[in-house]
Amino acid sequence: MLELVSPNVSFYRSFAESHQEWAGAHQDGAGLFAGDDVSSLAGFEAWVDKLANAEQADGTGGIVPCTYWWITRGSRYVGSIAFRHYLTPALLNSGGHIGYGVRPADRGQGVATWALREVCTRLAERGEPDRVLLTCDDDNAASARTIERCGGKLEDVRPDEDGGRFRRYWIDLANGAREDGTNPR
Repeated sequence: MLELVSPNVSFYRSFAESHQEWAGAHQDGAGLFAGDDVSSLAGFEAWVDKLANAEQADGTGGIVPCTYWWITRGSRYVGSIAFRHYLTPALLNSGGHIGYGVRPADRGQGVATWALREVCTRLAERGEPDRVLLTCDDDNAASARTIERCGGKLEDVRPDEDGGRFRRYWIDLANGAREDGTNPR
C-alpha cells in the first residue's frame, strides 16, 4: 500500500538504493540539489532536516516555501512529490506548483498518478490554492498522461532554454483530481 510520508532518516538505505537507480539523473520533486550529500548518514540527516524546514523558506533567492512528501510502500522509498506554496515568475513559466519523481524500478505502476491525486486532494481540503500548475517535458508522455489522468488541462507548450519544449498544465482543485481524469470546468 502506498503512503505519503514526511521525509525521514529511517528511509536512508532505501533512498540510497533509489539514488543509485537514478544514476546521476535529476530527481524531480526530491529537493535534491548539487552539493547535497546523501551518500553518508550524516549528510542524509542534514538533507532531511533541510527538507523539513523548507516550508519556512522566506522567498530569498527565489526559494519559495515547499512541502515535501516521500512516496513509500512499507519501508521502501518509491519516490517523492513536492508542493511549492506559491509561484514566482520563473515557476509560473516553467516549474509549477508540483514536481514529482518515481524511482525507475517502480515506474509504470500508477505510483505518480496516485501521489499526484493524493496531493491534489489534500490541497483541495485545505481550500487553497484554487488550482495548481504542473509542467513536464514535451517528450515525457508518461508524465503528461499522469497529469491528464488527474484532471490536468494543457494550457500551452513552451520552449525551454536548452532548445527543448515543455508542457504547462493546470489542475482545478475546486473540482478535484478525478479518478477518470475528467474535470468539469
